[in-house]
Formats: sequence, C-alpha cells, structure tokens
Amino acid sequence: MDLGLRDSVVLVTGASRGLGAAISIQLAAEGAYVVAAARSKDSLSDLAARGEGRISIIEADMRDETSVVGLVDEVIARHGRIDGLINNAGVAPAGKFVDQDPQIWKDTMTVNVIAPMLLAQAAGRHMIAQGDGRILNVASTTGVRGKPYLVGYSTSKGAMIRMTEALAAEWAPKNVRVNAIAPGAFQTDAQKAVLESPELLRRRVAKIPAGRMADPSELVPLACLLVSPLSSFTTGAIFVVDGGESGKL
Repeated sequence: MDLGLRDSVVLVTGASRGLGAAISIQLAAEGAYVVAAARSKDSLSDLAARGEGRISIIEADMRDETSVVGLVDEVIARHGRIDGLINNAGVAPAGKFVDQDPQIWKDTMTVNVIAPMLLAQAAGRHMIAQGDGRILNVASTTGVRGKPYLVGYSTSKGAMIRMTEALAAEWAPKNVRVNAIAPGAFQTDAQKAVLESPELLRRRVAKIPAGRMADPSELVPLACLLVSPLSSFTTGAIFVVDGGESGKL
C-alpha cells in the first residue's frame, strides 16, 4: 500500500536507535525526507547511511530548550516545510519513589513532556499555515496504567497522552492531526538488561498475554500510517501496542 509519504518532510526525535531508528528507516523507504535528531551525531551516522539519501541528521539535546526550539527551524531551513513530527525521544529512570531525587523528576518532565510540547508548538505553527500536518507522540503503556518504580516516567507519559487528546481537539479544525502510540515491551536497547537475562526475560514475558516481547518492526507500519495523508480522519487516538498486557486483569 502506498502511504502517500513521498517527499513529505518528517522530523523524528530519539532517532539514533530502537523504535526511532526503525521508524526513520521505513519512512525513508516510503519516500519521505527524514530529519533524524538525537544527542550525538556519531550515533546517527549509521542511520543516515541506511536512508538512501533521504535521512539527514541533526544533533539535539531534549534537555536544552534552545536546542529543542531550533530543531523545527532547521527542518524548515533544509526542506522549506514540515509535514510530520514524531516525538520519540524519552528517558525512563527507575527507582524507589521515596528515594528519588526531585531533579530526576524535573529532567524526566523536561525530556518527556516539555520538549514534545515545544516541538509540537513550533511545528504546529507551520502546519497550521500549510493547512495540513501530523504529529505522533510516542508514549508508553506506563502512561495508560502506571507502574511501580517508574512513577516519574508513568506520570510523564500520562501527561503526554492527555496533551495528545487536548491538542488533537484544538487543532482538528486546522487539519492538523495529533495521535499517540503507547508501546509495551519491545526488543530495543532500553530493554537490554531484560533481554540478556533469561530469568528477567521469563518474568517479563509472563506478564504479556501474547507470550513474547515485540520486534520494533511491529510498530513501524502504524507509526508511518499515522504521519501519512491516509490518517486524514484519525486524531486524538491513543494506540496501545503491547500484546494485550494493558488489558490483562
């Protein structure tokens, strides 16, 4: 199926690995121009090489407001427009709530909530002027049902989901769609400790009705669809992709 993404311009944050990298590569394969952002250009070099000339890279730290705000301006400077934004960058510090330094919470909110807000605001101005645009926020199942020892992360992803719903309603008349994906357990670098421990992996998989963790490729088609013209009547939706874990009683 042709998603109609040829020559669309999409900014992807947290693109150097995991879900962000997989989504960026597929968007390029669909004919989109991808601006891939991450903290280190070195970590993005391999991604650019796999993009067949359609992936350009940019260094950006989601903790630095100036760096974040300048991202959309750079996309416009390179391509003259922005059709899609995927807020994928995130941090997930774990620990006992009573012992957690408040600064960790502040950093989590900065990366997971404030940066996506600033990017949506900056991209939204251009999308509204264009009369079309698509924003996809990569949330988490922890934003749907909070998890112990991930209280700050759960809170931040819950905020991202509420932002998605509210912004979708506000911008629907402007033909700018805003949706979110809430992934569960995926085989990415963030789950390295689990994947390398047979016991941790067994315990993690036991919680998933589907009986396994997912490959990033299982999220990619949905992400590409949601930043494509084919998602023209889909906005304010939260797509949970977790093998049935959130619905398990």
